[in-house]
Amino acid sequence: MKTVSAPMASYGVEPGIRFALLLDGRGGCRQVDMDDVCAWKPGDGVIWLHLERDHPAAAEWVNAKGGFDSFVAEALLEEETRPRVEPVDDGLLIILRGVCATAPDEAEEPHSGLDLVPLHLWVDGNRVVSLRDSGHYITALRDIRAALEKGKGPQRSGDLLALIGEKLVRDLEPVLDGMDEEVDELDEMIFHGEASEVRERLKLLRRRSVQLRRYLAPQRDALNRIEHDDAPWLLERDKLRLREVIDKLMRFIEYLDAIRDRTGILHDDLSTVISERIARNSNRLAALAALLLPPSVVAGLFGMNVGGIPGVNDTWAFIVIVGFVTITSIATLWALRRIGWL
Repeated sequence: MKTVSAPMASYGVEPGIRFALLLDGRGGCRQVDMDDVCAWKPGDGVIWLHLERDHPAAAEWVNAKGGFDSFVAEALLEEETRPRVEPVDDGLLIILRGVCATAPDEAEEPHSGLDLVPLHLWVDGNRVVSLRDSGHYITALRDIRAALEKGKGPQRSGDLLALIGEKLVRDLEPVLDGMDEEVDELDEMIFHGEASEVRERLKLLRRRSVQLRRYLAPQRDALNRIEHDDAPWLLERDKLRLREVIDKLMRFIEYLDAIRDRTGILHDDLSTVISERIARNSNRLAALAALLLPPSVVAGLFGMNVGGIPGVNDTWAFIVIVGFVTITSIATLWALRRIGWL
């Protein structure tokens, strides 16, 4: 098989294919092109082919040249998927989810928000085929390829599968740490921040935690099924590494449950704070109305356009009325302070 002269860091040289690597069994690899992939035989070594799931050229290769069972080919190209594992003959059809990041050669602006993107895998003793959408990017795969370029990568297909699982879980940890820090920040903002901003961020955080848990729980079950599979190419060491990945996923799920509970408590605290603010403002308005009540009553009585109003012809009447209003206002203010309204 021939070696392509393109540098190892190149991506997407051919339509629909991100890269194709032939593992040397010692932690290194060499890049091959699609002609080499089509001419590849199991005796040539373990090959790793990474495709763009939504590209017509990739779909054509999976359906016509990949040699997959029709069920496997359909699942590899399926659009809406959840994490699962299906053993087929001596291979495994695996669908996992990874954190979407920004590809250095695909996007000018960083990827915003949280997006768990599907990674479709076919793994057997001699071949690993991975597919992800062209608009997405998974850091774990680039890191594994970089390790292979340095001669420190996986040596077998089972080794590669375990490493993919480890890298996918590794990328989840900073996401959860960021969510935990955001919960702490919102806890401080509840009593000093803008209620509408806190409410909106709490809503997004709860939605994010539910979305993460929705995929992490079945991903844990899928990896657990891989661990108990009896495929000959999956060594005991690979299963032990996958067991560690499963343990981390279980901790992450518990972490997400704790974040969800904390956001629920914060939402209740926020509702209590808003209710207290409303009650405090209502008390202030009621106190203000009580203070203005005596002057309003006096002004209403003496402002009536009827005969018999006392003090109409007396020059001192206005001073008496002002004094009466002042005294009653002071008395009302004292009474409001006494009952705790002010």
